[in-house]
Amino acid sequence: MTVRDACAVMVPAHDEAASLPATLRSIRAAARHPALSGVEVVTVVVADACADDTAAVARAGGALVARESFRNVGRARAAGAEAARRLLAAHGDRLWLATTDADTVVPPHWLAHQLRQARAGWDCVVGTVRVAPHPALSAATAARHDAHYFAGRPPGAGAWRHPHVHGANLGVALGPYLVAGGFPPYTYGEDRSLVAALEGTGHRVLRTDACPVVTSGRRDARAPHGFGAFLTALALG
Repeated sequence: MTVRDACAVMVPAHDEAASLPATLRSIRAAARHPALSGVEVVTVVVADACADDTAAVARAGGALVARESFRNVGRARAAGAEAARRLLAAHGDRLWLATTDADTVVPPHWLAHQLRQARAGWDCVVGTVRVAPHPALSAATAARHDAHYFAGRPPGAGAWRHPHVHGANLGVALGPYLVAGGFPPYTYGEDRSLVAALEGTGHRVLRTDACPVVTSGRRDARAPHGFGAFLTALALG
């Protein structure tokens, strides 16, 4: 088992100046968790084809910024991972890569949870989301989402090996990430493809509902066929 003594959080962002501050505040809080004492943590925001102040907001929030013009979330996540790999090269395979989204708030124990699973021998941690209230999200749509999302969840407090994959709540060790080929250059589904590749190459993937993140209930999707588009489809019945 490799001890993870460095952690990078990658955040792809396309015109997210309004929502990014809350995301970065939550990441900073997670990085201050006592369980991360001695772990070097950096946050990389990939400002992808932004026409707003995303890059400036990211710097003000303490993140390193990679400016790109992909308009492609898969390439943006991969660019964030590569920037982190170069920055933390001295740590080699002891680097843990965590990724979330610029409209998402992570809990204070998010990174501690992922690194605890890594130390237990898991190569990848696939978490879940909860949807934040939003003016565009009706109660009926929220109910449809929950009925779909939690279908098959066992009753009580038992472990749930859920079927979901979210780039908003994902962590992977550097070595397995590279073996699996990294994030593919897809405009959507890059997270699911990476996890499928990790499973296909025999790596240990933990699907857990133990540490959900809170993501926006907005319906103006940044990525085609992404979460906002899914909520729109639910709203249309």
